[in-house]
Amino acid sequence: MDTDQELSIGQVAERTGLSISSLRFYEREGLLLSTRVARDNGGRRRYSPADVEWLGICTKLRASGMPIEQIRRFAELVRQGPGNEHERLKILREHQQRVAVKVTHLNDCLELINWKVDVYEQHLEQGTAQHLWTAGK
Repeated sequence: MDTDQELSIGQVAERTGLSISSLRFYEREGLLLSTRVARDNGGRRRYSPADVEWLGICTKLRASGMPIEQIRRFAELVRQGPGNEHERLKILREHQQRVAVKVTHLNDCLELINWKVDVYEQHLEQGTAQHLWTAGK
């Protein structure tokens, strides 16, 4: 690996928004593409640009609700190389469906919130906010 492009764990934390303990967790859980993060002569972790790119994918998958076990399986398949693309696609499609359902639900929630915001804004503008719901009435 080109040592000029290697990054320390602190630099990767800064670039990805992950904490150092989260980066160590991702490594322990087998979520990275390499089974072991490279180390310098002093034993400090060194990450490649590819590691950082992969972490970006993992964090998006995790933020969208993909379970750790599925991210781990996906990473294992990628590490294995060509020949298992159908299984990778299956994992991604299943997750895509789950996320689409969540997005639909969140859009329904957002519509209600937007409506309530409009109601409050109108009442405040008209000076009739005191007629909005009151506890006990």
